[in-house]
Formats: sequence, structure tokens, C-alpha cells
Amino acid sequence: MDDLREKYIGQIRDAADEAALEAVRLAAVGKKGEVALKMRELGKMTPEERQVAGPKLNALKDEINSAIAARKAALEDAALEARLRDEWLDVTLPTRTRRVGSIHPISQVTEEVTAIFADMGFSVAEGPQIETDWYNFDALNIPGHHPARAEMDTFYMHRAEGDDRPPHVLRTHTSPVQIKAMEATGAPLRAICPGRVYRADYDQTHTPMFNQVEGIAIDRDISMANLKWCLEEFCRAFFEVDEIELRFRASHFPFTEPSAEVDIRCSWEGGTLKLGEGDDWLEILGSGMIHPKVLQAGGIDPDQWQGFAFGMGIDRIAMLKYGIPDLRAFFDSDLRWLRHYGFGALQAPARHAG
Repeated sequence: MDDLREKYIGQIRDAADEAALEAVRLAAVGKKGEVALKMRELGKMTPEERQVAGPKLNALKDEINSAIAARKAALEDAALEARLRDEWLDVTLPTRTRRVGSIHPISQVTEEVTAIFADMGFSVAEGPQIETDWYNFDALNIPGHHPARAEMDTFYMHRAEGDDRPPHVLRTHTSPVQIKAMEATGAPLRAICPGRVYRADYDQTHTPMFNQVEGIAIDRDISMANLKWCLEEFCRAFFEVDEIELRFRASHFPFTEPSAEVDIRCSWEGGTLKLGEGDDWLEILGSGMIHPKVLQAGGIDPDQWQGFAFGMGIDRIAMLKYGIPDLRAFFDSDLRWLRHYGFGALQAPARHAG
């Protein structure tokens, strides 16, 4: 025991750095160290021998561990002193300029989208994030049995027992703002409705709260051709790509008829997304001609007026344009992420549509 103590206490004292100290620790009290091997021999001893050797081995192990901890602390203190001695700062020098604050990518993209559609004559309409189920569903021709109205998909506000007022929900889209814009201004109408919306979903591409922008245009002779031109101009300006090709696929939305999912031509060559080229297609939004019942709900005569509507996720198009891989990172409040993807306070939005 005395020989082991002198051997390892001396090696610990002479260890010049943490790597050497770790080597001593493994040789002494590691799983295959000398002290550990001695402890395995306890099983071969008589009870009387074990009562004598066991406490001595434990005491030796504790002493070695304490010596290692003390030497490690001493090495760290010495390293800190050396660093403080070598590093210095002249406080009389001028400070380095740093960007104060960052614009969140969602705010930046919202400004870009607003600027582009403003050049095409669209105003901005806003509304509350808590809506009655009439504005959120009934006025948009969404029937009572539709899956979107189930509590597993929509956040309903609590109502006291016996409360006969219409139920309220956290809006699942910004379409209620379209109805209120129709009620407020009538036709003709051209507006976009950006804002937060809520749905009970959470994964890499979905979050319970996300940001959406919807657009609506109502006039006497509006057609799907006007919708296609409008979306092409937006994509060309937003993604800053001159050659844009969109594909309309027939779909079904209760509030539009006909309805179409819109894909953009792209390439994934080399794992990098390039828009406007290649043989692949990427879905970016939904659209269609406004359903006559929706026009009626907004107080507009569908026999005299018609229009188109579209909707897209602001978070999604921000991910596509700026190469952000995970939607959930938008809401993590990680300053390192914001410094990487954020924008300067005086940085102008992307170029507007001509």
C-alpha cells in the first residue's frame, strides 16, 4: 500500500498537464488500474484479511482521487494565470462596432411580400387573431363536419357552462380578414392579409403557430389567367429569378371553386434548391376562384362580381429563399440563429415587382 501511495502521489505531483494527469488516473484507479486490480483480490482473501485490506484500499483510492482533483485545480489555475498574463486589453482604444439588434426573417419576409404586392395595387388588411367560428369557418363555406373544425386540429376558446354565445377560435387562417374586408369596402377589392395563424400541429415543417399571407382580388372580369400572372410576378420578384414557371394542379378548398395547388419548377441538383430550372416541382401555395357563397357571406353579389384568392405560408417561403432547414427554429429565441439569419435594421427588402 505504501509503495502504491508513494508511486502515484509522486506521479500526480509531477504531472505537467491534464493529459498526463488523466494517464496517471487511469493507471491508478481506472477500471484496469493497479488499485482496481488490488480490490478484485479482496474476494480471494479470508474475512479477517478482507477487514484489514478493504479499508486501506478504499482510503488509498480516496487519497489518490483527492490528489488528482487538487492537481487538476492547480493546473487550471496556472493555465488561467498564464492566459491573463498573455492577454491584455487597452481600454483607451475605440470600441468595435457591432450591429445592434436584428430583424427577424419573418418580419423581413413580411415586408418583402407587402412591398411586392403593393406595387401590384394590393392594400394590406388586418384582423383579430381570435375569431368567431362563423368568420373562421361558416363564412368560408367550411361545413360543420369538415375535419378542420375538429378540436384535434383547431384551438377553441374556453366557454363557461351555459354560455350561448358563438364559439371563438384562434384563427386557423387569415381568410376571416378577407370576409371583413369585403364587408368594409365591398367590390372592387384588392388586398393581402398577412398575420399569425394557429393549428394543432408540430414537426419539422409545421408549428402550432405560424405566419401566413393570403390575397384576394375581386372585380367584374377577373379570371384564373389574372391569378396566374399575379403569382408569377410575385415569385419572380420575391425569389429574384427572371425565369419562373408555375404549375397549377386541380385541388379542392371549400372557399374556392375551381381550386388549384401551385407548384414552382425547381432543381435539387447537388442538394441545393434552384428555382426556375430543372425537372422537379415544389408546392408553394394554394389558390382558386372565390366561391360564390364566400362572396355572399362578405356582402358581395356573385352574379355581378368574381375574384381570385390565394394563400401561402410566410415561414415556408422564408425557408425556401434563405435556406433555413427547420421551421421550429423560427420560434426558439436563439440569438445565435438570429444573428446568422437575421437582417440589419436599415436593410431594404428585396426588389419590388415592376
